[in-house]
Amino acid sequence: MRSRLPAAIHDATVWVRRFARTAPGAIGAMGVALMALCLVSGLVCANQLSDKLTRRDTVLAHTEPLAYAAQRLYGALSAADAAATTAFLSGGIESTEVRTRYLDSLTEAAAALAEATSGASDTTTRELLAEIAAELPRYTGLVESARANNRQNLPVGAAYLRQASALMQDTVLPNARELHTIRMDQLRAEQRAIESLPWFTVILLLLTLAACGYGSYELLRRTNRRFNLGIGVAAGATVLALLWIAAATLAAATSIDTGPGGTTARFDALAQARILAQQARTEETLQLVTRSNLTDSDTRFADHTGKLSDTLESVVGSDSTAARAFSSWTDGHRKQVSAYQGNDYRAAVQQSIGTGAGASAAAFDTLDDAVTAELEDVRTRLRDSVDAAGDALTLSPFGTLVLLFGAAAATGIGLWPRLKEFL
Repeated sequence: MRSRLPAAIHDATVWVRRFARTAPGAIGAMGVALMALCLVSGLVCANQLSDKLTRRDTVLAHTEPLAYAAQRLYGALSAADAAATTAFLSGGIESTEVRTRYLDSLTEAAAALAEATSGASDTTTRELLAEIAAELPRYTGLVESARANNRQNLPVGAAYLRQASALMQDTVLPNARELHTIRMDQLRAEQRAIESLPWFTVILLLLTLAACGYGSYELLRRTNRRFNLGIGVAAGATVLALLWIAAATLAAATSIDTGPGGTTARFDALAQARILAQQARTEETLQLVTRSNLTDSDTRFADHTGKLSDTLESVVGSDSTAARAFSSWTDGHRKQVSAYQGNDYRAAVQQSIGTGAGASAAAFDTLDDAVTAELEDVRTRLRDSVDAAGDALTLSPFGTLVLLFGAAAATGIGLWPRLKEFL
């Protein structure tokens, strides 16, 4: 029995080899291979394009909201620090408006921290969020100590506030900035995956097209027929699938626009602009709290506002509400510095935190509101662009699958009459 089985396998192998060298054998093998290639290409194509649609849903439901939560956390922490120093300058019991701004910023930071924590999946992100969560109560404790001492006119309050601001600027905000960077990088990676060509699919389709050409050549050589309708239809369907993929991907890439001037870049730039404004505002008020030489503090203020000016110029333009508010704010800051250097501390404080026309506080609030409104508008456009990219790809998985399965069927139908000629 053992000797007969290998002999039978050997005989079958010899028969298959002899049959493959015949015209019907070659045509049959070619047809099976071409049909298999069409089917595999269709399945791979549908899978890769479906993955793009899944990524679209992931961006809208997960990646973008987490990037926005990181931006909110970063901005709210900076705003809280700026509000805390403004409240301290008020002396005694600060105004309800200033206190509310500080508490609202802390509330927003806590909400953003909770949202960011719920989506933390990697070790680096969890560690950053844990450090922020651990340092935030310490920061608020120092601020409350500064507030309590300030209400009693005790100079130690300024020391507490400096310590709180140093903790925020040197530890909490750098962690929030790193978290924001990580989330934005993840958002860009998902967007690039949506807008990029599915190269493996494209290569398979080009191989399928080449196989159709080779099949036509073999048929011409073995049957002297110049054209086979089935293979021609298969080649046409493959070309249509390629064109569909190229057009859908181009439309998706145009919608998302991840380039330097695209919505994602504008979103990131505006987020950074709001942080720069808050940090400059903290420097502006803290220099009055410390009552020290302005050189170092004003250098940092100039650095923040210089970057902010460039960002506003490139993103919203020089005639925007934000740009005009920025100009008014920096003019007010120069008046504050002039009053301080003229030994008129009361006038400097009034210029910094006053509510009258031309006061720095009012101009800064207008700037912050304008930048925040621009940020919300760009965020809406960013989400709409990702949604539009998905719409451009919606029918492509099913459509290309039908085309390539049709190509496989057309190949079989087209080659069957040629095989029947030899049977």
